[in-house]
Amino acid sequence: MRADRLVSLVLLLRRHGRLSATALARELEVSTRTVLRDVEALSAAGVPVYAERGRHGGFTLLPGFQTELTGLNHDEALALLVAGSRRGAQAFGLGSALASAMRKVVDALPESYRATAAGAAERLLIDPGTDLLSRRVVAEEVPDAVVAEVRRAVFAGHKLRIRYAAVNQDAKWRTVDPIGLVTVREQGYLLATRSGEDRTYRLSRIQAAEELAEPAQRPDRVDLDRAWQERGTRFRAGGDQVTVQVLLNPARREELVGTALAVLAEDVDADGRLRMEVTFQDSWHAEWALWRLATNAEALTPQWLRTALRDRAVAIATRYGAPS
Repeated sequence: MRADRLVSLVLLLRRHGRLSATALARELEVSTRTVLRDVEALSAAGVPVYAERGRHGGFTLLPGFQTELTGLNHDEALALLVAGSRRGAQAFGLGSALASAMRKVVDALPESYRATAAGAAERLLIDPGTDLLSRRVVAEEVPDAVVAEVRRAVFAGHKLRIRYAAVNQDAKWRTVDPIGLVTVREQGYLLATRSGEDRTYRLSRIQAAEELAEPAQRPDRVDLDRAWQERGTRFRAGGDQVTVQVLLNPARREELVGTALAVLAEDVDADGRLRMEVTFQDSWHAEWALWRLATNAEALTPQWLRTALRDRAVAIATRYGAPS
């Protein structure tokens, strides 16, 4: 709707200060001609938006201009309520604040939206506490004082001193430049740099944190989604990776692909099974992934993996063999 787009245009200008017609068109997903018509309509309605010419010109609002733009349509209210049902904020110590905010959102809704939006939100379940096999999804516990200090440093752009316990190592103090926070499957992570090198820290392993007064060395803007993907790619490329040739029941393909790092080759064998070449992070990862598929998968190479799976099967058979 045009009215929603006009509101969005004003909010964008209030947030960024000045934006070109091209930038506004990209944000609003319309043509630059539509943006120009919308700016003209806003001016005619008394909204003080004007153009600044020059190399760094664009559209901007008159300094000090304020207006109330708090109206929400039904779908916007529903999106906020559904977002409030997610548990990801718990990882950043914002669970109680999120619940309070959602109560305020409901209270601020027009009466015609309040009942229907809240009722619709009850019919959508995001990230349930258990999966279909009744396995509980366990969120990692992070002390409120620690995550609050980390969060303040991230938002303020200050250096952060943390006492961090890496896997199988004693906790050590280190000073980092925080970039942002990411939550994945109820686990929170701090993306940072240390001495100019990218670092990723799990929040649950930070035992203490202290925001420093010194400004962090970091870019003004960051694409967290891209940064997370790049770090994940580097992580998967590291370690003692192993490549496995496997024959697989096609019905279990998605299960194998979901655990492997990459599928290098895939073909259908004469008996209908899939002949695949896949990589795993290390030898333990490969053995675990193939063992859980039981007789639905057969490792062809390397030989050490076949031997490891056979020895494990023999040990299980011996343990549960018939009594003499």
